[in-house]
Parts: sequence; structure tokens; C-alpha cells
Amino acid sequence: MDIWNIIALAIIQGLTEFLPISSSAHLILFPQIMGQEDQGLAFDVAVHFGSLLAVLIYFRHDLKPLLLSWLKSIQTRQLTAESRLVWGIFLGTIPVAVFGLLILVLNLENDLRSAFIIATATIFFAVLLWLADIMGKQKRDELSLTGKDILIIGLAQAVALIPGTSRSGITITAALALGLTRKAAARFSFLLAIPVIILAGAVETIKLVQQTDILNWYALILGFTFSALSAYICIYFFISLLDRISMLPFVIYRILLGIALFIWVVVYV
Repeated sequence: MDIWNIIALAIIQGLTEFLPISSSAHLILFPQIMGQEDQGLAFDVAVHFGSLLAVLIYFRHDLKPLLLSWLKSIQTRQLTAESRLVWGIFLGTIPVAVFGLLILVLNLENDLRSAFIIATATIFFAVLLWLADIMGKQKRDELSLTGKDILIIGLAQAVALIPGTSRSGITITAALALGLTRKAAARFSFLLAIPVIILAGAVETIKLVQQTDILNWYALILGFTFSALSAYICIYFFISLLDRISMLPFVIYRILLGIALFIWVVVYV
């Protein structure tokens, strides 16, 4: 890959990881549409860890008290709203870990990475996001989530293993349907992304270790850097805008993208 392809793919990963528009769909389809070779597993690992760094930096002031409260709950066996949220993040990660392992064992990953499936999921889950946005009560914050609520969001997150669904999109959809405000839904979705990105990165790293390909460290470092920068900017502006805008712009984008993908499948595939 040349430098502009590296930067473009890294920015796409950074922006789409946290916007409700599906990072996997863009990363799978961009090289196909542009007639380029797949960016490779090592590059995917680098840009995912760049996104992880961005969310850790953005929530650095929130994570310390949350972790301290969680550690205290282990000692005292008493839960606060903050420690309950951390336990909830662990709980919400279980479904995606189980279903992800199942997909790996059954070797279904390549079967799910088709343009038709991506286009269908892009449109279908866009409609669900719109319905949740206009019908949700939007009166709760993330600290009010119960174990049942978090399990529902966690199960929704597992659906995002289907490319085109969008991990952030489906978790925000579920949170909005449960009555969270847009900002609270986004914040919980992004916090829930931390263990998921770590798990996905670990799985990809294990695969990478088993390969014998020579790594292009220049491309990996550049991809990591631009992914982290674009992801941080994306999180900052997305959360700050949610008090003023609805999910409709993202819904419209997804529907238009899905239609374009269907046309591309018919004409070029």
C-alpha cells in the first residue's frame, strides 16, 4: 500500500469504529471498490489498537474512578453505581466473546464478509436505529442500567459480528430503546468497546503471530497513528453533537450506502 492508501484506511477505521455506520463494512469494501488488495491482518491489528488508544485517552478521567470503585467493590462486596457499571461492561462483553468464538470454530467469518450481507445489514439496522431514536424515552443515563439492560445491549453487540451491522450502531440502538439519552447511549457504547477491541485485537494478534509474512512497520505505525487521531476526533465531536442532532444523518448515510452497495453488487460482482 502507498502512503495515501494507508492514511485513508486508517482514517476510515478511526471514524467508523465509533460512528454508527460500521467500520468493518468500510474496511472490507474500500479496497474491493478501489480495486486494491486487502490491507492485511497486521494493518487491521494496528488500526484497531489505534482506536483503542483513542477511547482510553478520551475517557481517561472517567476510567480511573470507575476502576477504583470496581476494585473497592471486590474488597467490600458492596456495589456502587460506578462499580456496577464496570461489572456491567464485563457482562455485556460475554455474548460477543461467545458468539465470536463460535464463528471462529465454525469458520464462518469469510461467509459473512460478502457485499450482499453488508448491504442488507447496513440498511436493516439503519432502520432499527431510526426507530429506537424516535421512539426511545431518552430519560436515563448509563449509571441507571440494570443487569438485564446490559445483557440486552451485550446480546445486541454480538449481532455486530455480522459485517455492516456496526458495533456502535447496534449498541446505541439497544440503549436508546431502553430509554437512555443519546449521549448516555453513546458513552456506554464507547466504554463497552474497550474490552471488545482488546479481545478482537488479541485474536488478530494470535493469527498474526502464526503468519510468516514480513511486516511493514512503517505502514503499521502510520496506520496506528492516524487511526488513533481520527478516532479521538470522532468521539469528541460525536458526543458533543448529540445534544443538538438526532441519529437521522447517520441513518440516511447508511441507507444511501446500502443502496450504493446493492448497485455495486449487481453491476460489478
